[in-house]
Amino acid sequence: MAEWKMHDDEVHTDAALVRRLLAAQFSEWAALPIERVPSSGTDNALYRLGDDMVVRLPRIQWAVGSLERECRWLPWLAPQLPVAVPVPLGEGTPGEGYAWPWCIYRWLEGENPTVGAIAHPASLADELAEFLAALQRIDPAGAPPAGRGVPLANRDAPTRAALSELAGMIDTDAATAAWEAALQIPEWPGPAVWLHGDLASGNLLLVDRRLSGVIDWGGLGVGDPACELTVAWNLLPAEARDVFRAALGVDDATWARGRGWALTVALRQLPYYKDTNPALAGSARHVIREVLADE
Repeated sequence: MAEWKMHDDEVHTDAALVRRLLAAQFSEWAALPIERVPSSGTDNALYRLGDDMVVRLPRIQWAVGSLERECRWLPWLAPQLPVAVPVPLGEGTPGEGYAWPWCIYRWLEGENPTVGAIAHPASLADELAEFLAALQRIDPAGAPPAGRGVPLANRDAPTRAALSELAGMIDTDAATAAWEAALQIPEWPGPAVWLHGDLASGNLLLVDRRLSGVIDWGGLGVGDPACELTVAWNLLPAEARDVFRAALGVDDATWARGRGWALTVALRQLPYYKDTNPALAGSARHVIREVLADE
């Protein structure tokens, strides 16, 4: 499979590298079949290992800390959640010309939901709310701060920079007005809660049309729960959003901050990935349309 780079300073990985790392550090698995997994994920390269494992290698330096957080916290979070999450089976160290830690996880079966083709949107909305409610009930003591979950004002400068790059691609006047409205919303007054940090189609798994797993926890940590609401605009159709909101019991300000989070994430994704990750760029365009229509 041809290498697909999304970042200028992304490192090269391939199945041969994975096999060398396994031979040196996990020899019991070194003879298993290895196959690169096509993915629009931006942080890690994925390699299926045998039938029931997956190897994840950071693509870029800033993803290393995310992998380390997963290895530290997912074994503790997993038994407290109503769906499966990828618990590490082995933690690899730099070697064989690869400079960073890497990890082996149990492979989780399931299919990603497809925007516009969800069989039972209201049911999925309820299941997502149940997952988030369970996650947010977990004791946050000692947890790291999430990369997202910060005040929206912290995203203002890079969001405006993205808007300047998007002139001619989207309605930047409407997007700017929506972003400026989001900045006026009061900040989260409550305690920080556990967050996944990136709820989107590619990080959700369905089995028999039901939510069965949540993967890619690189953004985990604690913070404002509004950032988890982005899934209402990046995945759920408009008619299922009210179901999702009611099931979570979200107040007006938190819902509006969630819409602001959906907008800032999409605005920053689109110019960065428009040429290197068509799937993610397409999702960003969809989110921008949905947010502006909702406004």
